[in-house]
Amino acid sequence: DSQGTDHGTASYMLVIGALFPGRVTRSQRLLNQMTGRSFGAGFVNFFFFGLIALLLFSIAENADGLLRALFFIPALLITAVLTVLLSFGLAGLVNELGTRLFPNQSATKQTLWGSIVLTLACTLPFVGWFLLLPYVTFLGLGAAILGLLQRNE
Repeated sequence: DSQGTDHGTASYMLVIGALFPGRVTRSQRLLNQMTGRSFGAGFVNFFFFGLIALLLFSIAENADGLLRALFFIPALLITAVLTVLLSFGLAGLVNELGTRLFPNQSATKQTLWGSIVLTLACTLPFVGWFLLLPYVTFLGLGAAILGLLQRNE
């Protein structure tokens, strides 16, 4: 159900923005100031850490006992960290989309509508799946990573 996905994504982005406003704001700012650098950092880190996680999952699948856990737990941690960072970055992207597309709305409505627009755009066959979704994934992940590496201002 597309409507349930839209509502779930919008709610998730609102919660992330409310719980971690500094991280989300920093990601949003970096998306504006360093779009290319954010994309590049996200691309490199997604494939580097994603490959390491896949390799560890693959080794864990073929191992037994304690050895399985020794490979599975780091792979799971890498995947979890990438997911958390992606959440911060996408929340910043959703806020920015809402601000640009719906400037006369409240911040909450901007986040809701930005989330719905991004979700629907990413479900568009072929263009959304294979171009927009990877683009926003790399962009969001990179902005969150760069936000972690920058000094507090």
